[in-house]
Amino acid sequence: MWTTHEVSNQVPPLADYNLYARDTALQEALAREGAGAHAAVLHAWGEELGRAETLALGDAANRHPPQLATHDAQGRRVDRVDVHPAWHRLTALLHAHGVHAAAWLDAQPGAHVARAAAFYLHGQVEAGSLCPVTMTFAALPLLRREPALWALLAGKFASRDYDPRDLPLADKGSATLGMGLTEKQGGSDLRGNTTTARALAGGGRGAEYALVGHKWFYSAPACDAHLVLARDDEALSCFYVPRWGPDGERNGVRIQRLKDKLGNRSNASGEVEFHDALGILVGEPGRGIPTLIEMAAQTRLDCVLGSAALMRRALVEALHHARHRSAFGRPLIEQDLMRNVLADLALESEAALALALHLAAAVDAEHGGGEQAALARARRRILTPAAKFWVCKRAAAFTAECMETWGGNGYVEDGPMPRLLREAPVNSIWEGSGNVMCLDVLRAIARDPDAAALLFHDLAQGCAAEPRLLRPLHALTTQLNSPGDSEWQARSIATQLVLLVQATLLRRHAPPAVADTFIASRFEHPAGQVAGLLPDAETARTLIERAWVD
Repeated sequence: MWTTHEVSNQVPPLADYNLYARDTALQEALAREGAGAHAAVLHAWGEELGRAETLALGDAANRHPPQLATHDAQGRRVDRVDVHPAWHRLTALLHAHGVHAAAWLDAQPGAHVARAAAFYLHGQVEAGSLCPVTMTFAALPLLRREPALWALLAGKFASRDYDPRDLPLADKGSATLGMGLTEKQGGSDLRGNTTTARALAGGGRGAEYALVGHKWFYSAPACDAHLVLARDDEALSCFYVPRWGPDGERNGVRIQRLKDKLGNRSNASGEVEFHDALGILVGEPGRGIPTLIEMAAQTRLDCVLGSAALMRRALVEALHHARHRSAFGRPLIEQDLMRNVLADLALESEAALALALHLAAAVDAEHGGGEQAALARARRRILTPAAKFWVCKRAAAFTAECMETWGGNGYVEDGPMPRLLREAPVNSIWEGSGNVMCLDVLRAIARDPDAAALLFHDLAQGCAAEPRLLRPLHALTTQLNSPGDSEWQARSIATQLVLLVQATLLRRHAPPAVADTFIASRFEHPAGQVAGLLPDAETARTLIERAWVD
């Protein structure tokens, strides 16, 4: 046996740590956004998610992607998606903690903030299993307005016992929902959809239709049902399309193939055709796009949370590596330039989390009355698409920077960094690309100027007595008051809006040095979006210690 060297200066895997207890910014945000009563539950959740065996499930689910079986051994059509057991275990964890439905069905104070925090913690372990959970969660408010469907589904959604079996819904203990919107020819331009729906009897809300057409992206095709956009006599409407029909036979939804995706590999995305598939009309006839946009608004918030979660996982992996790896005679964490990079990444991660939970708190607050509820609705409608644009866009560059701290070890598949980098772009694309989000910000402001006025008044209060914020706020309002130029400047408008809101949140709630560093680096001395450009080293220790509590 030859011994050529000793293995040294290699970083041990990051495992067996409490995701919640190590995150100061999350604990503070939970308390200030009205969900402090849920801290003990989230502490236990963070402990469970951080165990080595749970982290290994995330790795396994992505190394063994779903497989499509179109027929059984006897040649019968089955359209079955087989997924790895790790996927089912991760999804069962989400259901056991009520992430799929509890905030709607058992609405306690701070329920949506607590649910957002749970979503954020799980997203640090595995992102693909969140997809059917977020679609199920977003569909509940729509389906509660459909009495016949809700009578069928309410008990399935209330259950916290995940049932992975491919059976008619009547034989299952729980249910999951997916979405089917985009088609080959249209993509984000849903008005170009060609799938048709033919009434089987009288038609109208709650009636049965036969769907013929296709969907180019059918999210999580193994779900028990999907909300689908199709064209009936009243133009585009929304339809509930079950996987199995009421006669116990498979519905006419034919899975053509599964997408071979860059990331999000644990989660199946399919191409399907509808062969007179049964669909039940949901919402008002001809109002399918507004109905599904309401659902999309909630999924967009989950995209922000999911991207913030990826950033957080990448950051803690980078911090862990820098504390255990030495170069040129010193640990990486003690080297000034690396500390600049890590502190800057920690600052962006905290700002993303603060914004995400702030938007989740708006869901809790918007159903009340008075000006605060109106302000919450304005935040939801205007800030959510802006946040989805900015935070999801930043996640790709952020995870790449964290990978770079690992050097060559970060680029090989033995560790978690390649999976995080592959995962990072999906939230920026899914349910509306960056341009769609920025245009939606402009539409929301134009359609409800009173809501926009409330939001900007609150923003002005947050910027008060700080010239470094008042100047960009004035520039932003000037841009918005130049309607002929607003579409050209839409990305600039969304970016500045998000950065100003993040700055005011940190100014109100974070240590003064943290807020001041954010303002100085994002407004006073901006030099692009490359990490490691903080103007001074004074707050680096505070930022790094807040990001990773020993």
